[in-house]
Amino acid sequence: RLEGRWVSTGCEVRPGPEFLTRSYLFYANRLFKALQFYYWDPSCRDPSYSLVIKGKLRLRQASWITRGATEADYHLHKVGIVFHSQKAMREVASWINQTSGEGCSGFLPPGRSWAPGALYEVLSAKTERDCTAALGFAMHELSLVRVERHFQPLLQPQQSGSQLVEELYLGDIHTDWGERLHYRPTGYQRPMQSALHHVHPCPACGIISRADEHHPPILPARAALPMQLSGSWVSTHCEVRPAVLFLTRYFTFHGNNHTWEGHYYHYSDPLCRQPTFTIYASGHYTQGIPSSKVRGGTEMAFKVTQARVTPMDQVTVVMLNSSEPGSCGLAGSWSAGVEQDITPTNGCLALGIRLPHTEYELFKTEQDTQERSLLYIGERPTDGSSPDSPDKRPTSYQAPLIQCAAASQEFSSYISLKYVGRKDANGNEALKPLPVAFLLFIALLFLRWD
Repeated sequence: RLEGRWVSTGCEVRPGPEFLTRSYLFYANRLFKALQFYYWDPSCRDPSYSLVIKGKLRLRQASWITRGATEADYHLHKVGIVFHSQKAMREVASWINQTSGEGCSGFLPPGRSWAPGALYEVLSAKTERDCTAALGFAMHELSLVRVERHFQPLLQPQQSGSQLVEELYLGDIHTDWGERLHYRPTGYQRPMQSALHHVHPCPACGIISRADEHHPPILPARAALPMQLSGSWVSTHCEVRPAVLFLTRYFTFHGNNHTWEGHYYHYSDPLCRQPTFTIYASGHYTQGIPSSKVRGGTEMAFKVTQARVTPMDQVTVVMLNSSEPGSCGLAGSWSAGVEQDITPTNGCLALGIRLPHTEYELFKTEQDTQERSLLYIGERPTDGSSPDSPDKRPTSYQAPLIQCAAASQEFSSYISLKYVGRKDANGNEALKPLPVAFLLFIALLFLRWD
């Protein structure tokens, strides 16, 4: 059920980079009105222009590609743009006049003065006019939909119980600008939340839900935090990446010698309950420098020098055992639940891991409204490649990791997936996953933080 208003919970960063907030209203008759507010800055305090998008959405069937998602068809009726400065009007008009087709070449005459509050039509289904390509605009995010509901404990000491939180996940935006106009999503963007049922406190939620195209939201000022990586960081939920990857991540950074280690837990389902394989990787990283391309971000380089893989299900075992000899550990020796070092074979070809390997990264740290530390790491290229050269450095971020309250050694022992022996039908030792311990520990951590 999509009826109602859904809003961003903060300033969002899209590949490019683009800084924006969103406010989408879905009606019971399947019509929708979506507002996208674009900004010059990563704090979403200096508006550039707003888009008003109207159309119709029809939910279809469960996605065959991305488990847990619903596929949808949408049709745009009209898109309008409101400029918030002469600079924005001049810049956008030049994009449209230069790169759009014949019907858009005179979108705005050169030198026309900015008219506050004026709405200019850039797409109309009735007249078949579409001048949106120059903006890199597409609403393919509406073709993949997932709604999640959970309960948040009430934060005030004198209160007991919990409150409903509803989140709307829409399709991801391709990291390559040239591909985004025709890319059909297989992953998600940062979720929006229900304007009625959202996490508290959320200062941005009310500001964004009350905004309109003429009065864009101006988010509260936030102090810039120094990049402090040292410590352990973990995923807050099951993450979905394009090409149907479900995973959780756990990193430890050692600031004294600039070394790092990471655990990547991969699963076959969107709840991260059916493990397929785990990757442990380690190496060292460079001192960060402020990004000139993505304000607020820090550019870093990470070298991966060692890696180990643990297959967790029989499908992965068969795949690894049938890989070319010398390309992924000791050929034919893989078994479920047993870790193997892939450093001697320079990685694992079957899993796309090359060693040694350098990645050019984008990092950012923030504090959430409960003053917990968050770490944003650069979004992976949508095509599945690696940011292995400076020109492939990300310009947007993945879902944030949260800093662990527990010591890294204590947390590591909990987060490692536990398996216990049991007999299968033939009387042989088999493996039974127990991810519940992991989920309970995460829940305990959240209770401790709250």
